[in-house]
Amino acid sequence: MAEDRERSVNVAVISDPSLPVGSKTCLLSKWGLGNQVSVHHVYDGGKPTETVDLHDENRIPLNGPPGVYTAKWDVEMHSPSTRKLVNESHNIFMSLQSHKPETSETVRKPQLVKFSRNYRSVLRACLLELQQKGAVEEDEETQEEYNAQCQTFTMIELIWSLCEILFVETLPGGVVLTQLLDWAIWHFRQADDLAQEVMSAPDPEHHESYWPAIYTFVLKGRIDEARQMLSLHPDQQHDIHGVYAKMDELLRKMPMFSVIGRQSVPEFDMKWRHWQDQCQQFLEEVGSHKNLETICRILAGDNSVFLELRDLTETWYMMLVAKLLYSNPTVKTIDLHYHTQECIDAYGGNSHLTTLDNILLAALEFDVHQVIRESSSNLNNWWFVAHLTDLLHHCGRLESHNVNFGSKLREFLLLEYAASLMTHDSLWQIGADYLDHCPDMGRYYLELYIERIPLQSEKKALKVLRLCEKRAMESQAHGICKEMGMKALQNGRLGSALSWCIRSKDRAFATFLSEKFLSEYSSKGGFSNLDLIDNLGPAMLLSDRLTFLGKYREFHKLYERGEFKDAANLLLSLLTAKLAPQKFWLTLLTDSLPLLELDEVVFSSQQTYELMHCLDEITLSFQSNEYLDRDNNRTQGQLEADQEKTDLLRLALARNLSRAILDEGTEDV
Repeated sequence: MAEDRERSVNVAVISDPSLPVGSKTCLLSKWGLGNQVSVHHVYDGGKPTETVDLHDENRIPLNGPPGVYTAKWDVEMHSPSTRKLVNESHNIFMSLQSHKPETSETVRKPQLVKFSRNYRSVLRACLLELQQKGAVEEDEETQEEYNAQCQTFTMIELIWSLCEILFVETLPGGVVLTQLLDWAIWHFRQADDLAQEVMSAPDPEHHESYWPAIYTFVLKGRIDEARQMLSLHPDQQHDIHGVYAKMDELLRKMPMFSVIGRQSVPEFDMKWRHWQDQCQQFLEEVGSHKNLETICRILAGDNSVFLELRDLTETWYMMLVAKLLYSNPTVKTIDLHYHTQECIDAYGGNSHLTTLDNILLAALEFDVHQVIRESSSNLNNWWFVAHLTDLLHHCGRLESHNVNFGSKLREFLLLEYAASLMTHDSLWQIGADYLDHCPDMGRYYLELYIERIPLQSEKKALKVLRLCEKRAMESQAHGICKEMGMKALQNGRLGSALSWCIRSKDRAFATFLSEKFLSEYSSKGGFSNLDLIDNLGPAMLLSDRLTFLGKYREFHKLYERGEFKDAANLLLSLLTAKLAPQKFWLTLLTDSLPLLELDEVVFSSQQTYELMHCLDEITLSFQSNEYLDRDNNRTQGQLEADQEKTDLLRLALARNLSRAILDEGTEDV
């Protein structure tokens, strides 16, 4: 796979009528970082000359000038609104990874439900922000983008909340209808919209949506709201036969199963059957009141009434929840799929199912892998499938006949999601954390991505370097330091180049840069970046030249502090230890002149002899062309100046030798 990404591929050879006769366009491509590919075309021997970002382009213009075009995909999470979702869900993901699987099931389940709800809360916040921005956006194209994102995230929220009910929460006994009712109330607001229309009218009971609002409340199990709406009807005040009162009583007495209480399923079933018998009896009495009859038919679980009111249930899965509420309120999760087909047929059958319908149907059929497969193929959002699959993996819902299938599926989706983040200027750091939790291929992918991250600034390079150091990626860290060091050198920033060199521990590069510093000193008479050189510390041992550079700077500091004896000893050691390049010896000896002229003798006779020996070696080098060639072709005038320095040095050394011998003789006496 890596080889395919590195290789340039000849995609097509195209004859374009807009080009000269006989011209052909060769379309080439090369994989970039993560989810992008660079495409360019050439014709008649032309070469790419410009770069164009094609985030939203649908085609490569073949009749324009040759250029390199960057095509990207899966960038819907790069917008400012969705970046908040990425950052906040990343925190939840990292917390989930530290969730210990060995914890007992009674402790783990509430924690996993909490993680799921945290995901849904940040998803909901992102959706609301997108809706707000779309409402105030004036540009039609941008508004369409917001609307498309809102539609996608609305679908994701609906699917996730259903998966949480079926696969994460899973209440004892498997009775699930109470949660499905909450799901329906949360995601479908038609009843509230109808009620708002009714209540805003002067005469609510005469509004055309009055009875549909009551029906919708009843269908969704919102009995208190239905009774409140029903109490507004004027006939209730003149209820001669008591039908309104009986209807209100039936609604009030409707049993609702709750897992929180201590009521058993058989006990609830007995109460439910008794209550439905009362509904059937009342249905025979209320025939003259068609609207109340419709309500009573719903309560009695009459199949035909759900078909009549399918416009109010909106979708087959909302009809499913309504029908189960009044026909099988203790239905278990594993039996839900037995009741779906009849509701699907009520809305045109399987041929009319949308992508969302297929995903929800797969969830109701307890086919987790089909939910993930359909979502990956159709939602075009790796954020959703990656996080949902990871959560289901922690819930133990991905097991199959192949024991490793679930973990491999999780890793594949996390890799894809991480790839969609690696091309972003800042989200690549989050992508790296996701790759850390891919045990098989995560580190390998991360190494490849790091090598391709563009290092536009030292700040970003330091971030990438810290990432490598944290994960013990020595090879990648070395490459980053070397690349940044070369960039700094090319820009004439020797200090920065040396700093990166020390980080990379590149001996050869350190030697090269030390030579640059010494050449700078020779030409300018001083060092730049003194703070860096003064604080080399143990780093000066990286190479002999760097050691010399650090020690030579230390000699200058000793001299500036007036510690002449120590400065003289250090200077002599630099010459005798052969740390300094021979072409720099004359500079070192010249630095000894002020010490030789001091009133106090700082060089002993033996040390003076050693300095004379070094001076003789330099003098001999003047007699050959090696010195001339080695020091960048020094001119004859420069050589004459060097000769004058040696003469001065020879005189100063001779005088110092006589002084030293006299001092040493006096001490002996």
